[in-house]
Amino acid sequence: MNKKTLAFPYVFWAAAFIVIPLCMVFYYGMTDKTGAFTLSNIITIATAEHSKALLLSLELSFVSTVICFILAYPLAMMLTNMHVSTHSFIVLIFILPMWMNFLLRTLAWQTLLEKTGVINNVLAFLHLPALDIINTPGAIILGMVYNFLPFMVLPIYNALCKIDGNVINAARDLGANGIQTFLRITLPLSLPGIISGITMVFIPALTTFVISTLLGGSKILLIGNVIEQEFTQTGNWHLGSGLSIVLMIFIIVNMVVEAVFDREGEGNKL
Repeated sequence: MNKKTLAFPYVFWAAAFIVIPLCMVFYYGMTDKTGAFTLSNIITIATAEHSKALLLSLELSFVSTVICFILAYPLAMMLTNMHVSTHSFIVLIFILPMWMNFLLRTLAWQTLLEKTGVINNVLAFLHLPALDIINTPGAIILGMVYNFLPFMVLPIYNALCKIDGNVINAARDLGANGIQTFLRITLPLSLPGIISGITMVFIPALTTFVISTLLGGSKILLIGNVIEQEFTQTGNWHLGSGLSIVLMIFIIVNMVVEAVFDREGEGNKL
């Protein structure tokens, strides 16, 4: 059978669920209700309400990405030093939460963090002060870190596994200490995995609306919440699409950065 024929189902899927929806977003985002061309839907991002939501989304996404990196890099180094294979049980533990529905994972944290939740009940039993974190930016960051941490661990771990041990041994033979070896050998060679991990965490965190809705109690509006409300509540597809185009710009920028630093896709291979 011709290879092009085998690719037809994927081409159909991509056209039906990726290309056509994107074309619809661009059409609605660059037209008004009469169908006339306009950039007002995109420029609306500069209004006080929308710019505040975008800046808050960027801030929380940045903080979440930094926390994920701080947690993921040492963990990935530990797994690498343990010579754990990609099919081992330890790696499976980190992948296993990704098999569970994203919404269920977030709802579980809502149950844990709410004022009458499991954590506060345990604290009350121990006669400790209650944890008032639900419906705060901290709860949203916690939800982002929990949901997206595996996407930071795996690319970094993959990049570290590909570093030739002889290179590190050669650096030590030449007199480099542990810190010098890490800064001059390990860190630069793992950069493709770091860039890939940052992209895979920052973009979902920037565009999410489920986490902020459940853990923020709909009191903290991120740009994803604003777009979701324009589509589902207000029914203004033109404005929602225009704001979506703005987010696409951030996605494209991240993809370009990843392509520059990870030209061979080493950070994405497992």
